[in-house]
Amino acid sequence: MFDIVSRPIDIGKVINQVEHRNAGAIVTFIGTVREMTQDKKTLYLEYEAYEPMAREMLSNIGKEIKKQWPGTVTAIVHRIGHLDIGDIAVVIAVSSPHRSDAYEANRYAIERIKTLVPIWKKEHWEDGDLWIGNQEGTVSYTENQSKV
Repeated sequence: MFDIVSRPIDIGKVINQVEHRNAGAIVTFIGTVREMTQDKKTLYLEYEAYEPMAREMLSNIGKEIKKQWPGTVTAIVHRIGHLDIGDIAVVIAVSSPHRSDAYEANRYAIERIKTLVPIWKKEHWEDGDLWIGNQEGTVSYTENQSKV
């Protein structure tokens, strides 16, 4: 239910992992590669991860969600490698007996991924590139890009 992949993510497969008879709601978040980041045109992204730790951290997020919102089931898949505009980078599915818990838990999951999981992306723009870590304080600048 928690994975790092280098191929396109099968949204239906992620949703199927959280379906169950007591699920009154399934909320999905699908993170895609956007073309504009503030005023910069993105050409493509590259994602890298420390895969064993990333999988473990995704699983831990699922455990946190289950503890905070009993009855929930969570699945998270994040893609690594070269992603073009419109490609899916992450899919989070949370099922719950009640919709409010599924919504809250899903939002919690993406925020925890951004602050905990060792996944980094390199944004490639027309005028440079930048590695951005998903953990707090892990932004590094390349020679092609001045600090913003």
